[in-house]
Amino acid sequence: MTGQHPASGAPDSPSEQESSRPDPGGEAKKPDIPLEGEPEIGPQTAQINLNLRNPVQANVYASPESRAAFHELEELLLGSERTMTRREAAKKGDLSLLNARKIWRAMGFPNLSDEEVYFTDGDAEALREIAGLVLDDEITEEGTLSLVRAMAQMTDRMVVWQVEAMVEDLVMNGDYTDAGARRELLRLLPRLMPTLEKLLLYSWRRQLNAAVQRLAMRQERPDGSTVSGLRDVSDEDDSKNLPLARGIGFADMVSYTSLSRQMNERTLAALVQRFEQRCAEVIAVGRGRLIKTIGDEVMFMAESPEEGALMALALARIIREDSELPEARVAFVWGRVLPRLGDLYGPTVNLASRLVALTPPGSVLVDTSTASVLAGDDRFVLIPEQTHNVRGFGDVQPVELSPGPGRQLEVDYT
Repeated sequence: MTGQHPASGAPDSPSEQESSRPDPGGEAKKPDIPLEGEPEIGPQTAQINLNLRNPVQANVYASPESRAAFHELEELLLGSERTMTRREAAKKGDLSLLNARKIWRAMGFPNLSDEEVYFTDGDAEALREIAGLVLDDEITEEGTLSLVRAMAQMTDRMVVWQVEAMVEDLVMNGDYTDAGARRELLRLLPRLMPTLEKLLLYSWRRQLNAAVQRLAMRQERPDGSTVSGLRDVSDEDDSKNLPLARGIGFADMVSYTSLSRQMNERTLAALVQRFEQRCAEVIAVGRGRLIKTIGDEVMFMAESPEEGALMALALARIIREDSELPEARVAFVWGRVLPRLGDLYGPTVNLASRLVALTPPGSVLVDTSTASVLAGDDRFVLIPEQTHNVRGFGDVQPVELSPGPGRQLEVDYT
């Protein structure tokens, strides 16, 4: 290739190039590199490299009995055998292949060739149902694909969580190995499926009802401010671009990085699970929403500044009182946000994320705007802190939030 520089150490003369070529009648010459024995590796590297000497994993469903159980479970889950290629499924679903592939991509299906038999009658029926939303003018194609993508991504995470929870339960309480637990799951799932399916629909209806209630509770003045005290917004465009007035908080586990180096995977997973569980309980009792978990950190949302502040204080307190958990840093900011794809965006989210990094262990910080909304409430004590230069925001004065004599959020574990 013209303009390409030769690699360092490449032969320069034709004779050198000739001598560097492999011998056609034998093996390629290997460079004389002195071997200095096996390198020393640390315990975490050893765990990562467990399969270097045996790279082929044993298939836990290798036995004839497990294979038969797997196929029976698949037929039960899918409703029938896979009998159709992608073109056949699209035709039966009354869609072009192009539109069917849009839906399958949104659902997270793999790319398939025209010859692969992958689909069932249930898949074709799903295509008709999804397309019907657009054809009946209920929702646009873009909106429909967003709905499908949301369901696919959330249920994907849900089933992985459920499977691993059942495997862990069998290992910890049923005297199974990990591989044995996964084989036992093939026999256990058909018995659990009817109940899990009912609970999924029940949970979805409950969550949808809660979401509709939150819409009804949203009260804004004509100028865009809320009855709960968000500062007035004079620019109408700001209200349009960031339509929701919400409280955003982050709770961050202290010393997680150093702890992760000291613990094995199972102990570390149990620690993170306990942290997430404690946070989820507090947020649920406080009538908030757990937006997402990111390992050692959770993000939550509140409908009012007061509810969010109470949740933030309760999170710091509950985690501090738990002897099995390190302390947490918590930050909370009240402002406007943009909801997209089940997540929240905007300067309010960014500021809360920046503040949690400034928070001392076991404490709660808010910004001055949020503090002004909470001022005068006997449930809160507000102490201004030293000003910090925060990336993207300039000089920000954090305010330490502490519990006052008023009633706090109580989480009953009895």
